Amino acid sequence: MIDVIIENGLLVTHEKVIKNDVAIKNGKIFKIGNLKNTKAKERIDAKNLHILPGVFDTQVHFREPGKTKKEDLKTGSLAAVAGGVTTVFDMPNNKPSITTKKLFKDKLKRAKNRMYSNYAFYFGAEKNNIKEINKVEKLDGCCGIKVFVGSSTGTLLVSNYDDIGRIMKNTRKIIAFHSEDEDELNRRKKYIKTNDPSSHPTWRNVDTAMISTRKLINLANKNKRRIHILHISTGDEINLLKRQKKYVTCEVTPQHLTLSSPSCYNNLGTLAQMNPPIRSGKHKTILRNAFKKGLFEVVGSDHAPHLLSEKKLKYPNSPAGMPGVQTLLPILLNEVSKKLISITDVVRLTSYNPKKIFKFKNKGLIKKGYDADFTFVDLNKKQKISNKMVKSRCGWTPFHGMNIQGWPVGTMIMGRKVFWKDKLVSRPIGQPLKFN
Repeated sequence: MIDVIIENGLLVTHEKVIKNDVAIKNGKIFKIGNLKNTKAKERIDAKNLHILPGVFDTQVHFREPGKTKKEDLKTGSLAAVAGGVTTVFDMPNNKPSITTKKLFKDKLKRAKNRMYSNYAFYFGAEKNNIKEINKVEKLDGCCGIKVFVGSSTGTLLVSNYDDIGRIMKNTRKIIAFHSEDEDELNRRKKYIKTNDPSSHPTWRNVDTAMISTRKLINLANKNKRRIHILHISTGDEINLLKRQKKYVTCEVTPQHLTLSSPSCYNNLGTLAQMNPPIRSGKHKTILRNAFKKGLFEVVGSDHAPHLLSEKKLKYPNSPAGMPGVQTLLPILLNEVSKKLISITDVVRLTSYNPKKIFKFKNKGLIKKGYDADFTFVDLNKKQKISNKMVKSRCGWTPFHGMNIQGWPVGTMIMGRKVFWKDKLVSRPIGQPLKFN
């Protein structure tokens, strides 16, 4: 007996949209095709819905351990499934930073039976913890190594490029980079204007990103080593990346695609403060054109929540970062409605390419034998993003008031409904990812 049959829906791959039914048995995709005459314990009518492979958000900061007043693994994963995200990759800049095998295993223990979404964790690189990296990189639940080249939230930092080269030579796991040059950031602190968040992109200017990104690409080429550069924010980096993609993949955030200065700082103040910063409309236009042409492999939210009471501190005492895991997919679907990208591009950016880059098992494709993780979306549904809908503990979104066409209406993990028609309908069933 089949457990579940999803019928009348439109299955979306990175290449095409096909009208087909899906049979699920024991949490796996059992059969794809016309299943009208096949018996099942449950049938789900997905008429007028597009069914995506479960959406991945490959950059979130759920703040646990250490800063759980802002967010924790449970609340962050609730926000994820509410937004149609079935799997998250969480960052290591916690308190303490996740830089030892003991701390990594403790974080896995914290996640067990508490996360609604599936999960994997980045391991934090330090100047002298290569032995710890080697102990952790093959463990289930380890998606990659994270290097902060420039300082941001937390204490993780590897600013010396010789040290970064050593890390590249001594690990085989994908390395993801926060690419801002620390020396340049320190030199430019004189441009910080108290109580003026619009000075944030003047301090952390284009050069801070370009210096780092250029050096990282050179190191990757020298060591013939795959790297992944997070949250690209400048048009200058785009021009560099167009010529240098052999060993480099890169990510863009919805924030950098949709917000621009000075309007975002005028409207949102410190709520628009993040690292690297939201930049001018000129940079946003170049990013959007590159996005349309497929230069970015991945879209990640960089979900980095802080309480409103913290964000309302005077700049620069206000922390950098904004929530985004719940709004990642709605904003992408809105770009589909504007015809900037297609629904197949959404799959490429949120499941197919993450699978290619991070090499996880049994997820990311609608294929027989794969885990039955699905995101159900209604491309015609119109809704306004509001602070009231936010499931994150922080309780706000920079996209409050934004009108969206295209909305996730169901999240399924291992064949089980988790978030369905605006309601949580499951206990936490998320599992750690396995990697090749």
